[in-house]
Amino acid sequence: MNVAVQADPGTLQRWLTGPRVAGLPLGSDLPPPKLSFEFFPPKNETLEQQLWAAIRRLEPLGPRFVSVTYGAGGSTRARTHETVSRLARETSLTPAAHLTCVSATKEEVNEVARGYLDAGVRHIVALRGDPPAGANQYTPHPGGYAQAEDLVRGLRNIADFDISVGAYPERHPAAVSAIADLDFLKRKIDAGATRAITQYFFDTDIYLRFLDLCGAAGITVPIVPGILPVSNFKQVQKFSAMCGASVPAWMEKLFEGLDEDADTRRMVAAVVAAEQVRRLQASGVDEFHFYTLNRADLTYAIAHLLGVRPKAAG
Repeated sequence: MNVAVQADPGTLQRWLTGPRVAGLPLGSDLPPPKLSFEFFPPKNETLEQQLWAAIRRLEPLGPRFVSVTYGAGGSTRARTHETVSRLARETSLTPAAHLTCVSATKEEVNEVARGYLDAGVRHIVALRGDPPAGANQYTPHPGGYAQAEDLVRGLRNIADFDISVGAYPERHPAAVSAIADLDFLKRKIDAGATRAITQYFFDTDIYLRFLDLCGAAGITVPIVPGILPVSNFKQVQKFSAMCGASVPAWMEKLFEGLDEDADTRRMVAAVVAAEQVRRLQASGVDEFHFYTLNRADLTYAIAHLLGVRPKAAG
């Protein structure tokens, strides 16, 4: 028995009277943006292979620089230095080494910085750093740099480094207020930083409002948006709760029911990050810093959507 299915007679009328949303410009309509990538030093041989596979995959995109993180309390100092030095020796990339104030005297930090100079590294990402494992809050080392702005000044006394610092569109977790946090950023810039790279964010309006505040505060260096393509939503939720980055309810809805479906998670992650960066690009932002998590697939795809293409070898 066939049963005729009746269409809703009002459907077409709803569609005809609905709002028309202008599309975002394609990557081909805008100049390709400047990119930079962040990696972390590997803990074992398997992870090292994964890291270098990601580096080789992204290298042809010609990023401005690639940064290598520094563990809490300087826990990855040797591995960071080894990775940065190898980048300088074996690739065409410009490496940037993270350096923190935690658990070290000024001279110890300066020695690390001079070691980077000897390895041909001229770019430092200067950060206060997270407390060592087991510590509830940051306490300056008695003979060390107290804050990132002090570290920036110290680096300026050593050499003419290119210096990046951190910025927090949603406020650093330890800041007493958004105004105080913005003042900290301004002091780091005034101490000699070349640019700021933001903590990741998912609500694009938060970043754009932060840019307005930075401009009003007299900051003129680039405030480069940090972009985190999310492939493991549960993990990002936990980390975001610790670092003060908000996770919008709409994003949780998009990843709902995908805990055991990694392939679909990756596809959703690409869509979410692509919409974010294309909207920023349409708003005039032409630099992006990707937190790669030592994986290249999502970052490479998003760079392609932004109009970035591999550069010819040689």
